[in-house]
Amino acid sequence: MPSRQARDDVPADIAEIERALTRISHLLTRAKQHDRTVAAAGVPVDRAAVPLLRLLADADGPMRPGELAARLAVEAPHVTRQLQRLEKAGYVERVPDPDDRRAQRIRLRDSGRDAVECLRAVGRRWMDEALSEWSGEDRRLLATLVHRMVDDFVAHAAERDHFGIVPK
Repeated sequence: MPSRQARDDVPADIAEIERALTRISHLLTRAKQHDRTVAAAGVPVDRAAVPLLRLLADADGPMRPGELAARLAVEAPHVTRQLQRLEKAGYVERVPDPDDRRAQRIRLRDSGRDAVECLRAVGRRWMDEALSEWSGEDRRLLATLVHRMVDDFVAHAAERDHFGIVPK
């Protein structure tokens, strides 16, 4: 059982941020939401494929499967299975690795890029509807603060990974 100190060791605002992020994470990642999103986008992919497609769409170029697994913090066999499905569906393709002739990299095809844009468009419409009563100024402030928070989370996670820090 966790100690009381582990539960009360943070300021109240941090606890509220964590609570809000947990709620939104649940809303955005639940199976029903995914099913509605892919149906509206016309993109028949399973939930595990979406982060992989998004990562490839945001990448500067083709990526090695191992790098994809590391960036998504999942096991390599999981990525391999998803890539096989995405390749069969025509969303990605394997290309030679210019640094290692024995290796291959994964590149998003135009159909994959279109699929990601369709998924993002559905998500953006959903957010636009949900935040329709907010002022433009409030939405811009939220966007700024969320980007700042994500950047800080990424930097903090990288620092913990670099130094091998295990959370308490």
